Amino acid sequence: MKTLLKDLKPHRKEVVLAPLFKMLEAVFELFVPLVMKSIMDVGIPSGDRGSVLRSALLLVLLAFVGLASAVTAQYFSAKAATGFAGTLRKKLFRRIQTMSFSALDEHGASTLITRMTSDVNQVQNGVNLTLRLFLRSPFIVFGALIMAFVVDPKRAWIFAVVIPLLLAIVFFILLIALPRYKKVQSSLDTVTRSTRENLSGVRVIRAFILEDSETEKFIERNRVLRSLQTGVGRISAFLNPVTYVIINLGLVAILYFSGLANSTEGTVIALVNYMSQILVELVKLANLLIQMTRAAASLSRISEVLSPAPDDENEVMLTDAPENGSSLETDTAVRFDHVSMAYRNAGENALTDVTFTAKKGETIGIIGGTGSGKSTLVSVLSGLYPIDEGNVEIDGIPIGDYDRRTLRNKIGFVMQHSVLFRGTVRDNLLMGDPDADDETLVKALRDAQAFDFVMEKEGGPDAEVTEGGVNFSGGQRQRLQIARALVRRPEILILDDASSALDFQTDAALRETIRNDKGLRTVFIISARTASVMHADRILVMEEGRVVSEGTHRELLDSSEVYREIYESQYGEIK
Repeated sequence: MKTLLKDLKPHRKEVVLAPLFKMLEAVFELFVPLVMKSIMDVGIPSGDRGSVLRSALLLVLLAFVGLASAVTAQYFSAKAATGFAGTLRKKLFRRIQTMSFSALDEHGASTLITRMTSDVNQVQNGVNLTLRLFLRSPFIVFGALIMAFVVDPKRAWIFAVVIPLLLAIVFFILLIALPRYKKVQSSLDTVTRSTRENLSGVRVIRAFILEDSETEKFIERNRVLRSLQTGVGRISAFLNPVTYVIINLGLVAILYFSGLANSTEGTVIALVNYMSQILVELVKLANLLIQMTRAAASLSRISEVLSPAPDDENEVMLTDAPENGSSLETDTAVRFDHVSMAYRNAGENALTDVTFTAKKGETIGIIGGTGSGKSTLVSVLSGLYPIDEGNVEIDGIPIGDYDRRTLRNKIGFVMQHSVLFRGTVRDNLLMGDPDADDETLVKALRDAQAFDFVMEKEGGPDAEVTEGGVNFSGGQRQRLQIARALVRRPEILILDDASSALDFQTDAALRETIRNDKGLRTVFIISARTASVMHADRILVMEEGRVVSEGTHRELLDSSEVYREIYESQYGEIK
């Protein structure tokens, strides 16, 4: 958290000037009861209209100067708060972009969204109020106490009793409220996650007629959130009535003891004004401390995201290292040497003692049942997950010795789930290589069997892509993803079940094009369909995170029971 507060340093001027102008406003405000006392005790009894007029003009001047100070303080505090919040959002976004998949899996998208929106807003409001009130409110409270002793030392003891009592109550209530604010933000994560899941899976929900049950779940999660917020609100709301009761008892004491001592009207009015100022400022201070409590809880949650875990990607690869484009003279493109890996908090290994090599120009098929570790293997190859044991090399160099950009440029990764971004087809393709020309884009579309349907769209390569690419079919989205990877002209192409939505004819044409493209040095095809991998130079058969067999299609039919079972489940028993 201390590290985050250093982000306020660029706003040092605003951080200093905002409280100073609020203190200036407070000084003028403390003089108002003294002027009123002068009017009541001197001007009116003596009938000196000039004195009353001068005092009235002084009150107007104090009001205008106080207003100008308040507006100026508000400007500087708002500028510092919004600047600080903007810096936090940028740091969070940059952090998310460099997180390992392990960290992303652990936090979850909904939590990260909440922390970039709600939590940052809470921190912004907390900084804004703190700069304006953190010094002003205590200054007014203790300034009013001092001024009360100046005005009437004999009755000022009432202030000395009321103020500590109020402060004790305020801090006691806030100690109870602090842990509850953290629970509120966690419950908000749950509601955000539920909303996100329902929006992304709305078609599935409607297909299974689950609208009513999902609505009930959402209502229940909102009920829990409302209950937590109401509970905290009740505790916080308890501050105001208690404060008012104690302050009014103080006012009663002032009036009573002033009456016994025959104090002047001006003295009574000044004491009442100072007590009223204390009331207002303590209410402000209570609200400030509540907001600071919320902001502290939110800042702590933000710190959790910004603090790198030991196995985060920026620890696995040197993100700030100079680009390493060199490679050793070797015909081996990829080498796994006794690699084991477990997902964070998973307990069991996802990969266990995986060893194999892939030569440059080879097509490697990877097949296995659900949960066998196929996708995990290529994710490790791409540096998306850290390994626990063993070593992974690309071109003879451990992946940990590559800077992230160089490693990513070597690999074209088409993942299982089709992800397109709002914009145009061209925008999505250029993510593979921002400098690619039209000829490269067209070739990539042709190789990915996507050229025809793209050209049928209005605008061709400049056709609109809606959010998530939902204006394209599943197979079209997959082919556009493949085209995006091909635009990069990678040395290693990974197709992770990238043809699951394609018909057999399109899948076969795609594999034939990729196999004949001499610009691609090594290809990994991950699939549950033997038709997709049977023509590969070598096939790795995986089961429970291990490579249990390796060979060509014909060799594996004879030697691998697992591979033969997969094949027969799709084509029937081999005669």
